[in-house]
Amino acid sequence: MILLTLDASSSTASVCVTRDDKVLYEGYLNNGLTHSSFLLPMVEDAMKYAGLDIDAVDVFGCVVGPGSFTGVRIGVATVMGLAGDKPCAPVDGLEALAAQAGAFDGLVCPILDARAGQVYAAVFDGGRRAMEDRPIKLEELLQDLAASGRRCLFLGDGAAAHAARLRQTDFAVVAPPALHGLRASFAAALAAARPETWVPAARLRPLYLRAPQAERERAARLKKEAEACQR
Repeated sequence: MILLTLDASSSTASVCVTRDDKVLYEGYLNNGLTHSSFLLPMVEDAMKYAGLDIDAVDVFGCVVGPGSFTGVRIGVATVMGLAGDKPCAPVDGLEALAAQAGAFDGLVCPILDARAGQVYAAVFDGGRRAMEDRPIKLEELLQDLAASGRRCLFLGDGAAAHAARLRQTDFAVVAPPALHGLRASFAAALAAARPETWVPAARLRPLYLRAPQAERERAARLKKEAEACQR
């Protein structure tokens, strides 16, 4: 089985081509620029250096979130456009990040920066979920984890953004920078292992944990206007 997997859900982007359990090619980008300019060229490079044509792909994997609203949309739209009538495999980005941690004697907490003091977070214990994905204030997350009495490994771009705060706690271990960005090969492994999650391209959907900022601002404005009318 040939699997092409894309991730554009956070500050980094990655593309991977696998044949069964073998990685044929993996590309990774962390240049701070908009993924819309680079994702398709990365796909072209991936297929070129894997020695394959796009028609040879059997399944298209995609990290569907959580993460950057724009990045998630770019990744999902790109896969939907490429897949045609081929199946698509949605992957949770926090779970794929946690898989990069390998064996760790404690809790693994992938976090993505959600701005305004918040992160998108999940917690894994021995490879099993201990907390579902959710947006949460970093301070609230740290309080919850401190109560467990266990060491916790933080990775993801949220770990990079909040490294100074994390290092002020006695239970936090900040992963090295190489683990702060998601490698698509880890998402590919999850996609390949769960064929029951595969869907037609038309049913591929982003995983948003909260409404986009524009929608939140509109809701706040409408609420303010309604309150003004009631006075």
